[in-house]
Amino acid sequence: MRSGNFLQWGFATFILLVSACSSPKKQSATLLIYGGPIYTVDSTQAMVEAVAVKDNIILFAGELSEAEQYKNGQTQLINLEGKTMTPGLIEGHGHFMGLGYNELNLDLMNTTSYQEIVDAVAEKVKTTAPGEWITGRGWHQSKWKEMPAETVNGFQTHDLLSEVSPDNPVYLRHASGHAGFANAKAMEIAGVRVLSREGIDQFEIEGGEVMRDALGRPTGVFNERAQSLITRHIPESTPEKDVNAFELAVAACHRNGITGFHDAGIGRETIALYNEMKVADKMKIRLYGMLTGWDKELLNEWYEKGPMVDPDHLVTIRSVKLNCDGALGSRGAWLLEAYSDRPGHFGHETLPMDFVKETALNGLQSGFQVCSHAIGDRANREILDRYEAAFTEVPHMATNHRFRIEHAQHLHPDDIPRFAELRVIPAMQAVHMSSDRPWAIDRLGEQRIKEGAYMWQSLLKSGVPIVNGTDVPVEPLNPIASLYASVSRKTLNGTPEDGYEPEEKMTREQALRSYTLDAAYGAFEEDFKGSITEGKLADFTIYSQDLMTVAEEEFLKTEVVMTIFNGEVVYVEGI
Repeated sequence: MRSGNFLQWGFATFILLVSACSSPKKQSATLLIYGGPIYTVDSTQAMVEAVAVKDNIILFAGELSEAEQYKNGQTQLINLEGKTMTPGLIEGHGHFMGLGYNELNLDLMNTTSYQEIVDAVAEKVKTTAPGEWITGRGWHQSKWKEMPAETVNGFQTHDLLSEVSPDNPVYLRHASGHAGFANAKAMEIAGVRVLSREGIDQFEIEGGEVMRDALGRPTGVFNERAQSLITRHIPESTPEKDVNAFELAVAACHRNGITGFHDAGIGRETIALYNEMKVADKMKIRLYGMLTGWDKELLNEWYEKGPMVDPDHLVTIRSVKLNCDGALGSRGAWLLEAYSDRPGHFGHETLPMDFVKETALNGLQSGFQVCSHAIGDRANREILDRYEAAFTEVPHMATNHRFRIEHAQHLHPDDIPRFAELRVIPAMQAVHMSSDRPWAIDRLGEQRIKEGAYMWQSLLKSGVPIVNGTDVPVEPLNPIASLYASVSRKTLNGTPEDGYEPEEKMTREQALRSYTLDAAYGAFEEDFKGSITEGKLADFTIYSQDLMTVAEEEFLKTEVVMTIFNGEVVYVEGI
């Protein structure tokens, strides 16, 4: 018996040793995060206690006791101390270099009157050599507390601006980017003069407008494609300034918890810059680039060689951006019915619809997603029509197209269900509702606002995801403001009490998803980002408050306190 027991014990020990030698060793984490609410945006486990990371990949998300098994002496520990963590936020529609240049040029985002713009330019003139251009962006006449005495079509005229800048050409872009304001010196350089005696405007631009007063004099406001009359004369930037603007944009993203950015419309120079920044190890953001539709030669080059999907997930180019109408603030959005506050005016078709269909077909055949800017209800309908025609023509290529409409701001009720039917993704910037809704009703009237403006919940219920964002520099990059708008439908001053059209509010879960997993889906990137899931990239945003539970009236006080990109801490508040 003793001999038999010994043999059994020896055999059992042998089996255990063999099993131990053959079992893979548990990996060690380079980073362990714990100590606060962690929202994963993963349907299998909405919240976890801890996350373990190895280099730039999530090893584990779950209970702290299990996560600690990945810890060793070299593991960096981050105790949230009650703060909240989510997946890294993704800016779903913005202009990356515009963000950087907004910090270099005149930032007029917070101006509340024409006089403030004049004063800002007058101050800039003091440090600018005669003849040197002064540029800026951010003014919006519909947000001013008071309008100047003299206006044309609801816009200011250049006289006061020109008085303070007689020797410097000045061009100030509207916050929307769809209009601009020039002084007399800039118009002199561009050769824009009073209408001829016969009333012929040699500077009439299809898809744009040079605003003029009753005597035919240019007011200084250039709408939509007419901006090119001025902008073609503004000197190009320098490589040094481009790098500076890029670095400022990266830093701004980190301050705001942004780890991914959908860059809506870039040209060959910007693409070259991004590739240079990646080689120089300065690409501390995940950029999803949309080729500008204004450069047909560029598009044809990319159709020939196909998308560039970065295995490092830093710079990917697989979509095309088309600008199909203007903005509501400048009355450039293309409407089915005339503007309520400008009878007879329907906005502008800024790109031929035939080109939208042509691009849709090229995109399907070459593997490129198409993302079309459309704010007005007519623009949205016309684009949906062209997308549908392309899908019908080559149905075998349209199985996973993920075509988008950027903004989808004002829809005819009949077109709301078409997004889900055609599997077209609306990329909508919720903060636009907070900024625009108080005056948008003047443009559209009550019925159009209530039936088709900012229809988030209706679109979500129809079965399509929404990609959220800010359209920076049209709006500040701050995602907290856009998330607040998503769930409250109020202005950033907290009005009205119940929100505008409250039935269209997003839930907090929907809002967070629109900034993470759904934004990743909108760029074909949901398999490796957008949720805190084992195997995905280690991009996280950490907040001072719990976004899911904080009282609505305290929501806007939330701050980003830390940003983790690619497994590394890239921003800490106050440092």
